Amino acid sequence: MALRSMTGFGAAEGAACGGRLRIEIRTVNHRHLVVQLKVPGELAALEADLRERLRSYLERGHATVSARWAVEPPHAAGVEIDAERARAVVKALRAVGKSLKVKGDVDLATIARIPEVVRVSGGEPEVTPGEVVAILDEAAKACVKMREAEGKVLAKDLLARLDEVARKAEEVRVRAPARLVAETDRLRKNVQELAAGVALDQGRLAQEVAHIADRLDITEELVRLGSHVEAARGALQDGSSAGVGKRLGFLLQELGRETNTIGSKANDSAIAEAVIAMKGELERMREQIENLE
Repeated sequence: MALRSMTGFGAAEGAACGGRLRIEIRTVNHRHLVVQLKVPGELAALEADLRERLRSYLERGHATVSARWAVEPPHAAGVEIDAERARAVVKALRAVGKSLKVKGDVDLATIARIPEVVRVSGGEPEVTPGEVVAILDEAAKACVKMREAEGKVLAKDLLARLDEVARKAEEVRVRAPARLVAETDRLRKNVQELAAGVALDQGRLAQEVAHIADRLDITEELVRLGSHVEAARGALQDGSSAGVGKRLGFLLQELGRETNTIGSKANDSAIAEAVIAMKGELERMREQIENLE
């Protein structure tokens, strides 16, 4: 399954229930899958099935599904006749006619015009779930296709930013030994100046300088940062979108942690500049990763 963005749109139209139904699906980013359905009243009974069906296509995101009739389905008409009421009214009318000596008889047209004798009601169309689901499937496939296309663009951008982070980390790695030597020499010089000619315990001084140098060493942080960069590359390139957004979010958090530690130990303008650039790339990656499924 290809890497996917959570932004997408898909639409499909087809025959259903004797009419034509159009279904549109719009998705945006969300940490979970949230499905909002808007369907004609005739299809309300299918909402649970449609919601569950969509889950087979989408893992995360806020999905708005709207269905409307492009062509209304035929509604079967229902006719009810109150024969008892009609019989009573006819009897009463004949009695009045006889009483008033009015010629004529009651015909069907007269009976049909009597209130509450003939009632015509519109019936609901026959719902065919398979036809509706088939249209939803087509719309969902179109939406997924768009999400995958956007996912490719996001992956390309994220890989480029990872490359830049790795490049800056290499600059730091190359600079680190010289920075450590310079910092050690500076510390020795400062201590000697403070001693003002007083004899120093060179062994103790060497021990303290070594301790400070160890605290400033960033080798472990650079190794872990490189490992996280490779893991992020793997997540983007393994051809699967299953939980990749969450995995990358975690790796990005760890990359940020190592970068901050390197920055706090830097005490060097060149390394500090590289760290600032790395943080900028990681922040832009964080914004992009939020839209990955």
